[in-house]
Amino acid sequence: MDKSASDRKEKVKSIILALHKGLSVQKAKERFETEVGDISATEIAQIEQELLTEGMSVDEVKKLCNVHALLFEKSLKEKMTGEEATSHPVYLFKLENREIEKITAALKGAAEKQDLAAVAGLLEKLAPLEVHYTKKEQLLFPFLEREGFMGPSKVMWGKHNDIRAMLKNALLTVKGAKDFAGYKEKTLAPLIEEVDGMIFKEEQILFPAAIEKLKPEDWLEILKQGSELGYAFIEGPKEIDGLMKELKANLCAETGTADGYVDFPTGRVGVNELMVVLNTLPVDITFVGADNRVKYFSESNDRIFVRTKAVIGREVKNCHPPQSVDRVMTVVDELRSGRSKSVDFWLNIKGRTVYIRYFGIFDGNKDYLGTLEVTQDITEIQKLTGEKRLL
Repeated sequence: MDKSASDRKEKVKSIILALHKGLSVQKAKERFETEVGDISATEIAQIEQELLTEGMSVDEVKKLCNVHALLFEKSLKEKMTGEEATSHPVYLFKLENREIEKITAALKGAAEKQDLAAVAGLLEKLAPLEVHYTKKEQLLFPFLEREGFMGPSKVMWGKHNDIRAMLKNALLTVKGAKDFAGYKEKTLAPLIEEVDGMIFKEEQILFPAAIEKLKPEDWLEILKQGSELGYAFIEGPKEIDGLMKELKANLCAETGTADGYVDFPTGRVGVNELMVVLNTLPVDITFVGADNRVKYFSESNDRIFVRTKAVIGREVKNCHPPQSVDRVMTVVDELRSGRSKSVDFWLNIKGRTVYIRYFGIFDGNKDYLGTLEVTQDITEIQKLTGEKRLL
């Protein structure tokens, strides 16, 4: 190891030890930039491995992960000044669009040949459109709303739902279509036209407006949260994978109250314990405050409805497609006024029965605090009969 590499390793080691003694992550990042300077993720990983080999504990080295993540965020953020960067969300959206266009072009070709089997297969291939549209609704739209640009969530979300319904209908009716010409004219051609038209609207209107209005830090957050939702038709940027793993692994260390505990009348629970308990419950929870803005949602592994951190602070009326907004606000008003203690709905989603309940939340003085949404897949519960006892 040359002297400069050895010096850098010692400086990194010094920062890790300072972190272990209570130095904040932000201060450690500042020291890193000043003392160590520009360093690649690979170099950091090599230094970490050498320190482990020399006997430094895994727990000590892990304290560097959050600093590593912040440094990586900084380098990513510098790439978010133009959509041509390969990790920019708009670049990735457009890559997805190029794949969508290949499928719609193939659909047109199969339709010309009246190849029903090929049409059915290609319609199945369009299914990841759901991911593409969900990322817009749950990530891009909330950030645009913060800039006062409400049009997409009011208009484009409705068009998404039209396309979803058209695709579902096309899939349901393709195998039994006896009149191919009629199926093509009434079902397939309008779907292709809407899907291709949405690409035009995105690339000529939505994305240019978003580039103009959103800041590099907004795009970085969209990139990070988008990687959790996944990608449609393409693989995501590999450089983000390591960052997301580190952020998830170290989430608990960065979350909580001053002493890391919450005191309830019925007990004292660590913030990390409470977070895991809430995420383990067999229900999805979303809490909307008295100001009608989303305050919290649980993060179970099998969430039924997608939530992203971008929705925190978002008005609840903007969290739903235009067609259902009036009903949502009626429910909230019913609960706020006390006319109803709870309101429930149940839906059939992909063959599963989903039970959704809304509760008005009030404090001891009967002041309204907000609305709690609880969603549960009750398919298996509905099958229960008799008893199953512990003994």
